[in-house]
Amino acid sequence: MQKNINLYLRWYLSALFIFSLIFLNEKHNVGNDSTIAEWLINYAGGFTKRGIIGQITIYFANSFNLNLRDSILTFQILILIIYFFSIYFFLKDVKLNKILILSIFTPIFILYPVAEIEVLARKELFIFCFYLLYLIIKNPTLRFTYKIFILPLLILIWEPVVFFFPFWLAADIVKRRITKINFNFINIIISFFPALMLGFYIAFNPLSPEGHQEMTRYLQNNFNENCYTACMMLISVSSISDQFRAGLSSYSTVVFFRYFLIIIIGFGPLIILLKYSYIKKNDLFLFKYFKNLLIPLIIILLPVPLLFAMATDWGRWVNISYFFSFSFYFYLLKENIIKISDEIIKNNFVSLLDKKNYFIIIFIIFCFGWNPKTQITGDVGSKPIYQIPRKAIKILYRNFKTINVAYYKKIF
Repeated sequence: MQKNINLYLRWYLSALFIFSLIFLNEKHNVGNDSTIAEWLINYAGGFTKRGIIGQITIYFANSFNLNLRDSILTFQILILIIYFFSIYFFLKDVKLNKILILSIFTPIFILYPVAEIEVLARKELFIFCFYLLYLIIKNPTLRFTYKIFILPLLILIWEPVVFFFPFWLAADIVKRRITKINFNFINIIISFFPALMLGFYIAFNPLSPEGHQEMTRYLQNNFNENCYTACMMLISVSSISDQFRAGLSSYSTVVFFRYFLIIIIGFGPLIILLKYSYIKKNDLFLFKYFKNLLIPLIIILLPVPLLFAMATDWGRWVNISYFFSFSFYFYLLKENIIKISDEIIKNNFVSLLDKKNYFIIIFIIFCFGWNPKTQITGDVGSKPIYQIPRKAIKILYRNFKTINVAYYKKIF
């Protein structure tokens, strides 16, 4: 598998991209689609969170005389192309073991938005692409400039990115180790300052009811679009306290137990890798005080539970948390900063994978046998290896049938 990993990745990502196109094309005209609702947010009623992408798609629609949903679909496809290319070039040409393969194909990672199409092409894709780009920048001046200008842009796109700023900080620490630049914590904090200030401003200055009404009228009058779900939540769940209260009624023992299992199982391969990985040289700031990378990663993730408490899209939060966790770990591996201990082969699960037939069975069941749902109340989805192609074939067949019916009506 190692010899052909780039080929497997190309086929896997290409298949997911094709399925994504089919699903996006199908759902971009659905009246209550959550993805579209998020992309409808704009500045017609004044400055508000997450409005910049909606404003750009509106400008694009007006400039080229397009339907707004077609404009949104164009940008969704574009960001998906960039995302899949970024993932491929990030993962290719690295020596992989079977645990790493499972950590790449886990259903809470790349597969998740395609299996759970409500999440497909949400705004976190922009965050993913910009983070992967940041990881390859080596020049310290360029990195500093990048954060000064790009991080505020990311706050304007999707402000919860602030909960994942520790991953950018951790990347800074590693980059300074690689480039042998003295660690200057003050300069690093300064580079985050504009984005943090903008984030605080957005959090404590929600859109006014009058502004929301103006935005709603603008969408209705110019594009015949209603403001719903994410767009409507700008006013229905506007304050920080509202966001914390909104999900309380959904909490239960079943929910917490379900997501405990989703996190433990979905993160499982990565947790094993973190437990058996260590920094090669003990001069990497605070990392040198830990025997492996598991505890440092947990510390980096400490702000994320606040995000879980503020919104009920727990499937998304698991996916985003995993993206950053895996990307940071894989970056350390690519830069030869860490080493996977030989002790890992003594792990019972890892030793089981040495048997080819067992690995194939575990791979199929673990990677393609389940996926989390978007909402906190949703049960675990099953068999994405079957459900994804099935949905795509049904959509293609229905569209083909509609085209044929229209063609014969035109003839006769």
